[in-house]
Amino acid sequence: MTVVRARKEKRKRERQTRLTATANAGRAMTRATSSLAAIGIEAEFVVVIDGVPVRPEDIFGSPRRIVRGPLLHRTGRSYHLPTGSAVYFDTGVIELATPMIELERGCAARAGRSLWESILFLRRELDVWQERFGRDVRLVGFSTHYNVSFTPPTGALASNRTVEQLALLLTYILPAPVMLLAANRQSTGIGVRPRRNRVEVTADFTPDAALMIATATLVVGVVREVMSWPRYDLSILGESEQRDLPVFRDFAPVPHSSRKGWVARHTCFPRNPFTARVDEDQWNVRDGEPLSLREIAGRITRRFWPAIRRYADPFTLRLIGAVMAGRTPSLLELADRPPAYESVGRLCAWEELFPEHELPRSRYERVLIRAIHGDRLHLGGGEWYTPTGMRGWSHVVFRRDRDRSKHVFSLDYLLRHLEDWEAGSR
Repeated sequence: MTVVRARKEKRKRERQTRLTATANAGRAMTRATSSLAAIGIEAEFVVVIDGVPVRPEDIFGSPRRIVRGPLLHRTGRSYHLPTGSAVYFDTGVIELATPMIELERGCAARAGRSLWESILFLRRELDVWQERFGRDVRLVGFSTHYNVSFTPPTGALASNRTVEQLALLLTYILPAPVMLLAANRQSTGIGVRPRRNRVEVTADFTPDAALMIATATLVVGVVREVMSWPRYDLSILGESEQRDLPVFRDFAPVPHSSRKGWVARHTCFPRNPFTARVDEDQWNVRDGEPLSLREIAGRITRRFWPAIRRYADPFTLRLIGAVMAGRTPSLLELADRPPAYESVGRLCAWEELFPEHELPRSRYERVLIRAIHGDRLHLGGGEWYTPTGMRGWSHVVFRRDRDRSKHVFSLDYLLRHLEDWEAGSR
C-alpha cells in the first residue's frame, strides 16, 4: 500500500468514527425527553377564501407560501414562526401550536401570549397574500387544545395511575368550568385525550385571549392536582375527600372522535348544557341537591382553587373568579355564538395583555427563540454551532461550523447554556 493510499484510508476511518459518534450522540439526545413539566396550547382554524371554506394545503401547499421570511423547519411541512409557535396544515385546517412553557406561576398567560402573538403574525402574512392575489382570506376559529405534562408521583403504581385512566376521570370533572370559560351556545363538547406523556383537553376555539388564558389556567391547575391523587379510577369521586365535587348524574362520556380519549358531548347529558340557562336550569348531581351550571362550575373551581392559584397570574385569577360568580358574563350567556369566531385576527385580536416587562418569557421560550433566529451557540472547546431545525418539540438540530456535522441537543441541555447563548447573540 502506498503512503498516499494509507493516508486516505486513515482519514476515511477517522471521518467514519466522527460520523458514528455524532449519530450515536444524536440518537441518545433524541431518546431523552424534557425534564420540566410544561403546558402548551394548540389552535385550529378553518380557512375561508372569498366566502368559501377551503383546504389550506390545496391553496397554499406549504406554510412557506404564506410566510415571507425565513422559517425554522420542525418536521414534515411544519415550521416554527419567529414568535416561537409552530404552524402546519392538519386535515383541512391551519394549526398553530405554542412551544413548551414550563409550569410555574403565569405559565398559562405565557402560552396564551405566544399563541395570540402567532395568530397576529399569521394574520398579517395572510393580509399580504390576499393583497397580492386579490382574494379575501378569513380565519374561522375551530378548536383549542390545552396540553399539560403527565408526570405521576414517584413510586405510583402504573396500574392504578395511567394517563388513560386520568383522562377518563378528568372528563367527569372538567366539563362544567371549561364550558363556562371557553364554550358558546353552539359548542358540542369538552374532551380529554391521553397522549403518552401529556393530557390534552379539547374545546371550541375561544375568540377572547383573556378567557382562553383563564381556561388554560384552570385546566393546568385541575389536571396537576388530580394527577397527585392516590388513584385515578372513577370510584374515587365517591370517597369522602371528593364528596364536595358535584358530578353530573345521568352523565356518560363517549369515545373521542379523533385519537383515543373521551368527550362530554351535549348528547351525554340529560339535556344540552351549552344552550341551558347557566343560572336558572337545575341539574341533578350525585349525592346532592339540584344545582345550576354556574353553581356546579363554581364549586369545582373552589375545590381546586389552591392549585389554580399556584399557576395563575393575578389578572387571570380575578377573571376566573368573576366568571364563576357571574360578575363577568360567560359566552354561554350570549344570545348566540359571537361573530368574532368568523374572523380571528380581525374581529378578535391580541391586545398585549401581558407585556414582557411584566411577564418575562419562559426559559423554554427563550431557548427556542434563539434557535429560530439562527443565533450561533458557542460551546466548550471553542466550537460554534448553528441551529438548522427542530426534532419534535424538545430537541434542536445544530450544524457544527468546523466540519458541518449534525448535532441534536435537548432543550434541557440548552437551558444550561442559555445565558451565554443570549449574551453571544447580543
